[in-house]
Amino acid sequence: MEAAKSDKETGVVLGFVEEADAWQLCSSQFPSKVGGRPAWLSQSDLPTLSDLTCAKCQLPTAFLLQVYAPVVGHETSFHRTLFIFCCKTPTCHTRNDCQCFKVFRSQLSRKNDFYSHDPPPDEKPKETSSNTELKSGIKLCRVCGCPGQKACSRCHAVTYCSKEHQTIDWKHIHKKECCKQSASMCISPFLFPEFELVTEPEEIEEKNDCSITFDLEDCAKKSTNGDFHENELEDMALHETQDSKVVQRFKRRISAEPHQVLRYDRGGSPLWVSTEHEPLEENIPRCPCGAKRIFEFQVMPQLLINLKVDSTEASIDWGTLVVYTCADSCDHGNKYVPEFIWKQDFSMDLQPV
Repeated sequence: MEAAKSDKETGVVLGFVEEADAWQLCSSQFPSKVGGRPAWLSQSDLPTLSDLTCAKCQLPTAFLLQVYAPVVGHETSFHRTLFIFCCKTPTCHTRNDCQCFKVFRSQLSRKNDFYSHDPPPDEKPKETSSNTELKSGIKLCRVCGCPGQKACSRCHAVTYCSKEHQTIDWKHIHKKECCKQSASMCISPFLFPEFELVTEPEEIEEKNDCSITFDLEDCAKKSTNGDFHENELEDMALHETQDSKVVQRFKRRISAEPHQVLRYDRGGSPLWVSTEHEPLEENIPRCPCGAKRIFEFQVMPQLLINLKVDSTEASIDWGTLVVYTCADSCDHGNKYVPEFIWKQDFSMDLQPV
């Protein structure tokens, strides 16, 4: 994620979604990706079902995305990936509430139990990794790709993380193939659409850094047509709220790259979408190791469109998801360490256009 920057670069790295071949999104390729099943970094000590359960509805969360983000010069973070999981129950996604999201950090030294010392090859490997079992022997849920210890009681050929996911798979396809010689590996309807996350440095042109005000000419036309009265026009100009300024700044900053789904700037500052529900320092818990947590990246609302969940009705929603991680990137061996996520929604009166 780190690179030398030009005069126009801000130091922020932007993420975009692209189609990719399945092998490019496997764990051995150290991918950044959205949707599908997680490409676990450490192949042992995975989060448990209780770790991955929504705090509101108690159902298993779905894998949302992962970001491969090594810390340069930090031996125990030579490989480092951050994972976000999210509940798919629309009613759990209430305003400015992050209880239905989970974040985990996994990191490994260059010398580890799972991967070669050398970089992965650029061509498709002869042997592809299994979607149902890790090299460590951990069996995975066929629906979501998380640890699955419950086997089908009839065929014992497939495993699931929970009764809920076994029911989903039974209705979707397993009822037709149970006890047959081979089980297909189809895409579960539970999963989000899968994409690769590709990155590029953010560049800001001077014209994009100017202030955006109300389009008075357009308003004047509406006033002529009877849409606005003159005093309403004055009110709009004189009573621009702080929230509207924040939203305009947000829109101005992303206008050059409106398809960005992620902004990465470890140790930097998030791009907020509202003055409401910005965290204070005491709102961001310290890492259990004692170190403070710092901003690492944020997920943008554009991703909702790519995930095909953007809806005017009850649905998964956010203005931005902001991830904070241990400033020291403390070492826990092969374990997946919980980190902190903050959800901020747009002001009710100032939805983006």
